[in-house]
Formats: sequence, C-alpha cells, structure tokens
Amino acid sequence: MTEELSILAQHVSRFLEREFVPHRQRWDDAGVVDRDAWRKAGEAGLLCASIPEEFGGGGGTRAHDIVIAQETARAGLGGGFGAGNGVHSTIVAHYILAYGTQEQKERWLPKMASGEYVSAVAMTEPGTGSDLQAVRTTATRTNAGYVLNGQKTFITNGQNADIVVVVAKTDPAAGSKGVSLIVVETANAEGFKRGRNLEKIGMPAQDTSELFFDDVAVPAENLLGGVEGQGFVQLMVQLAWERLSCAFGAVVEMERAVDLTVQYVRERKAFGQPLMSFQNTQFKLAEAKTQAVIGRNFVDQLLVRLLDGDLDPTTAAMAKWWATDMQCKVIDECLQLYGGYGYMMEYPIARMYADARVQKIYAGTNEIMKMLIARAL
Repeated sequence: MTEELSILAQHVSRFLEREFVPHRQRWDDAGVVDRDAWRKAGEAGLLCASIPEEFGGGGGTRAHDIVIAQETARAGLGGGFGAGNGVHSTIVAHYILAYGTQEQKERWLPKMASGEYVSAVAMTEPGTGSDLQAVRTTATRTNAGYVLNGQKTFITNGQNADIVVVVAKTDPAAGSKGVSLIVVETANAEGFKRGRNLEKIGMPAQDTSELFFDDVAVPAENLLGGVEGQGFVQLMVQLAWERLSCAFGAVVEMERAVDLTVQYVRERKAFGQPLMSFQNTQFKLAEAKTQAVIGRNFVDQLLVRLLDGDLDPTTAAMAKWWATDMQCKVIDECLQLYGGYGYMMEYPIARMYADARVQKIYAGTNEIMKMLIARAL
C-alpha cells in the first residue's frame, strides 16, 4: 500500500458509505443495482481504474482495482456492486484493452469508465460450465458480419448490460481453436433477449441472468481483436487475474468476519460473562485470525508478482481454491459464535455466509483448480 493507494481507499470508503450503503437493502430487494449508481461510480473514479486515461480510465494498475474491491467488500457491498464492478472493470474492460482494436477501445472503454455502459461476459451455458471448449453458441459468418445463436446462463450484470462479450464458436469443427469473442451491443440487437433475473442463495443485489441469442446480427467489427479463433487463448490469459481477484475477495471477507465476530463476542454475554471469556471462543477466533493473516500474506505476495508480470496460472489456481475454501470455513466458524443470531439476515455474518458459497464455484470450480495444480506437479 502506497500513500496514493491509501488515499484512494479513504476516498472509496467515504463515497460508498455516503452514496451506496443507504441503498443496499433496496438493491437486495430489487435484485439489481440502480443504473444511476453505476454513473455515480464512474464520476467518482470507481470504474475502470486500471484502464489508461486515453480511454477514459483511471490510469492506475491492478493494485487500484484491488483497493476499490477491498473497500467495497468492507462496506458490505461486495455481493452487489462489488461483484458487478469486478466483471465490468477488471475483466471485460481488460479483454477489450488487451485484445481490442484501436477503434474498439475508443468506442467502448470511455463509456464503460463513465458508467454510461455496463458490461458482461457470457461464457456459461445451461450444459457447459468450466469446460469452455464445449460451448454450443455459434457465430456464423455472413457478408455483413455474424449471426449469433445460443443461450447463456448465470451471467453477472445480465439485466443491466449494454455490451456483452459472448463466447461463441465461429468454427464448430475446430474445437478450442474455433472459439471467438463477439461483442453484442444490446440496445439495437434484434433477437437478443434477457431471461430471468435468477434467484440465488446469496448476492441478491447482483443481477445474474439468462441471455438468449436468436439470429442476432452482429457487425464484423464487433469481433474482439478482429481475428477469429483467438477467443480461448484470450480467455485463458486473463483467468489468472480473475482467480487472484477471487482469492483477494475471500481474504477481505475472512478479515471482516473475524473483526465483526470479535466485536460481537465481546458484547454478547452467556452465563453471566462475555462470550469472549470462554476458551472455545478464544481458540476458534485464534484459528480464524491466523488463517486470515496467512491468506493476506499469500495474496499480497501474488499481487506483487502479478504487477511484475510474474504470476503463473498454477499459483493463481492455488490461491483461488485455498482462499475461497478457507473463506467458507472461517465465516462458518464465526457464524457459529453468534448462535441463533448468526442465522438472521439482519446480521452481516449471515449475509456473508450466503454470499461466500459461490466463491468455490465461479471463475472455475475449486475442483478444476486442483486439476490445474495437479497437472503442474
């Protein structure tokens, strides 16, 4: 943490407390974050912080993204705006930055940085999760561009998205070499439909949707990078960052769970004495605190490696599975110390418990992470 990053953290924390936290329950009830909130976030510099200034971004690094994500989680907004911004600013924006043509960068990134556009990436299909080579959505070449046909599900920002990076087969016979990324601008896409805003165990404010593509005509210039068959490689290169960001989020939630629980057990009494005075409470929190500190040191070290261009996919997979698995264990132990109150959604620990479970599933399941690690042995 440099002085600049510390100042950013303070700015983000104040902004969220003033502008977003008062609306959290309403967003949970609605199942979506207001579009106006996205524009406010853009004005405050919370969107596309690591995108160069020439494309409307903040001109920072991945460290700036992490600081924003950390403060969002600490404000209790990680499962709503935080998850959506993670996809928007640190995944989709970087696909466009890394692989887009100059015209594509100039067309989409400034609107994403301002909050005028909200973005999504459509990988998962009803029958295809972690196995991206098996996607069935097709992009058939025509004289004017492409015609998209297929269905996607579990798409973060699906209800709000103005642009969707769609993983599709431009050459179904070529396996992974036939996968391309096609950008759909939803406002004028005839044949594009949003399905249900899916009801989930946790993250209620994060719109997660089904998307349908029925003969959707897309201009040729919306092929990301302008070359077919590069989609699988493009996705794989960016996945190390996505998995590290999951690990960072897990560590922040562990730290937050421990802090909230320590405060609770000091105030709550049983049998005439504070819960903190019981040896079981002390031992459980000692373990949880140690696990959070180990996680923090691990992911901080990996972010330094990422910034130096030295983070390999195998180590990122290690961080993702260990930190998210430990997140669920730590939060579960902390919730137990609340007793019955831990099961009540009015307490943050209950919300954190529900939100945490998906961390072991998205960005590649933890079972897939272990397979990737095993291959490198």
